[in-house]
Amino acid sequence: MTMSPSRVLCRLLGHVQTLSKVKRPFNSGLERIRGRQFHHTTPQSTSCQWQLRDDCLELNYGGLLMHFDYVWLRDHCRSASCYNTKTNQRNLDTASVDLNIRPAKTRVEDENVYLTWSDGHMTKYSLSWLAQNSYEGQKQSAMQPRVLWNSDLYANAKVPSAYWEKFMSCDEELKSFLRNFLMYGIAFVEGVPASVEATESLAHRVSLIRETMYGRMWDFTSDFSRGDTAYTKLALDRHTDTSYFQEPCGIQVFHCLRHEGTGGRTLLVDGFYSADQVLKQTPENFELLASVPIKHEYIENLSNHRNHMIGIGPVLNVYPWNNEIYMIRYNNYDRAVINTIPHKLVQQWYAAHRELTTELRRPENELWVKLKPGKVIFIDNWRVLHGRESFTGLRRLCGCYLTRDDVLNTARSLGLQA
Repeated sequence: MTMSPSRVLCRLLGHVQTLSKVKRPFNSGLERIRGRQFHHTTPQSTSCQWQLRDDCLELNYGGLLMHFDYVWLRDHCRSASCYNTKTNQRNLDTASVDLNIRPAKTRVEDENVYLTWSDGHMTKYSLSWLAQNSYEGQKQSAMQPRVLWNSDLYANAKVPSAYWEKFMSCDEELKSFLRNFLMYGIAFVEGVPASVEATESLAHRVSLIRETMYGRMWDFTSDFSRGDTAYTKLALDRHTDTSYFQEPCGIQVFHCLRHEGTGGRTLLVDGFYSADQVLKQTPENFELLASVPIKHEYIENLSNHRNHMIGIGPVLNVYPWNNEIYMIRYNNYDRAVINTIPHKLVQQWYAAHRELTTELRRPENELWVKLKPGKVIFIDNWRVLHGRESFTGLRRLCGCYLTRDDVLNTARSLGLQA
């Protein structure tokens, strides 16, 4: 199976220029090209070439051409007086740095850059650290590795489930679970006791539980106790939850505690996979969905619950430096009146939304799962859309939302990229 990060590979209307467009390589030795002087780490070395330009330090290291503003280089100094390595916090007052600062002396040796400033302060950077933290390096890397999938790709991957007892006591089992979750946007834990209390303990093993207007833990049936279609027996089309929050909930947890009837299978669709198909076929539609903000709204007027929530943002959210998609906000039930799009773009937006909807609804992109007592699913609500088929009989479901930051924090603390 081909592993593809969900970053969208620099096709978004040419916003990101690839480094392959550098026309002239650095030559060996000491030389002048167009009046600019280039230096090498050693006379024979070709691993790093550098030059002081008027506004920045230019480095070519390992084939990566990078540019560092002098203010940036002073601001990010990791010396003891500028940076606290115990707290990983900056000590330097950035506002005190002269915006026209320039190093008085510069040298590169032993895989390090040494900059001496006019006040005598010395800054040292390793070349690998600069490559990792440069803008050019970030353009080439994904924030989070992912595998985009449709139903066949996911089935063929044979992603293993975690198991309750080992999951609750073994960090390696938790790490494996989180690795799968980060890669695919969904992950399962089997053998969980069919109770709200066990489900809560399971969720808390991963992250802090996010309390919302629905409470801390849900425990509900199809009794229409809330003003939401989820509290009925009707089928639900694919969607992301809490699109009407300014920050939609990051992860949701579902555990079917009981079902005496038929139907009720859970539908899962990788929204990033479908968005990537739109990008490949009609990049201008992808651009429109990623740049035009719309509103989602939740209005609830019941005797015990009165809420009016509004969330604003584009359907697709991407990091501007590398065009990696990081969130899809798709919910046709809760989409509010479209009044944030000028008339000249409305028709185009509907066409773009229709193309994305078509991709999301392709049968080959649908993964159907029958939830049952003991089987808990974690869903990345910023990536994977969920729905369900209609059902009969009594169906009791519990679950919760998790704070996204704390899920990623747990993953990073276990050594995963997130």
